[in-house]
Amino acid sequence: MIRGLLLLSIFSFYQAGAVAQQLPKLFLVGDSTVNNSSGNFRGWGNVLAEYFDPTKIEVVNKARGGRSSRTFITEGLWDELTPLLSKGDIVLIQFGHNDGGSLDKERARGSVRGIGNETQDVTIEATQKLETVRTFGSYLRTYISDAKAKGAIVVLVSPVPRNQWRDGKVVRAGDSYGGWSKAIAKETSVFFLDLNEITALKYEKIGQEKVGADYFTTIDHTHTSLAGALVNAESVVEGLRKIKQLKLDRFLAKR
Repeated sequence: MIRGLLLLSIFSFYQAGAVAQQLPKLFLVGDSTVNNSSGNFRGWGNVLAEYFDPTKIEVVNKARGGRSSRTFITEGLWDELTPLLSKGDIVLIQFGHNDGGSLDKERARGSVRGIGNETQDVTIEATQKLETVRTFGSYLRTYISDAKAKGAIVVLVSPVPRNQWRDGKVVRAGDSYGGWSKAIAKETSVFFLDLNEITALKYEKIGQEKVGADYFTTIDHTHTSLAGALVNAESVVEGLRKIKQLKLDRFLAKR
């Protein structure tokens, strides 16, 4: 009897210790600009963990290439992630690059433009399935509501800038997905990280020719090389540090 109680006490002690030592998590949700290890491509989420102390926080990259704010939900990827969320975890959500696609043709991953409550009923060409497609902002509200219900902290992130220039300046996303993300963040009282602007300013200091040669591949103007991924990861850290309520410095690795 005494031996049994002793074993139970030891088990409870170690179990309590395991719970106490459970690390907070930094979850990443997005598309291939966040998670991409194909060929010479890299997403900023693939290198972000290098900036954090793994003994203090765990970076969990759940982004998936080719997804939009719509398809990350409709394919069940978000439902797979939400049970993993605990109170105090941080969730970075970056979409926009694939939301401008077709609503019903090809990969059928587009969302209705804007942040309102409009919907559009479509028949998916490839499957002939019916679907009611919502706005970009409406999908973001779903992520935020679900994450808040788990006690997680949400940071909406504007999409990384593409290698697109006009009159010597990087083309911004402030009047589309970046601006819509900011508006939803304000509406729902969550944090906003303007990755698009932070990195665009860095690109402009570096110069168009070097940015194109070093930070992107020759295949397209969206997906970054390892060097480009590192620039974006540094921008994410910079943006997170500006959100003083997160007290991010306690989690950063010494570099």
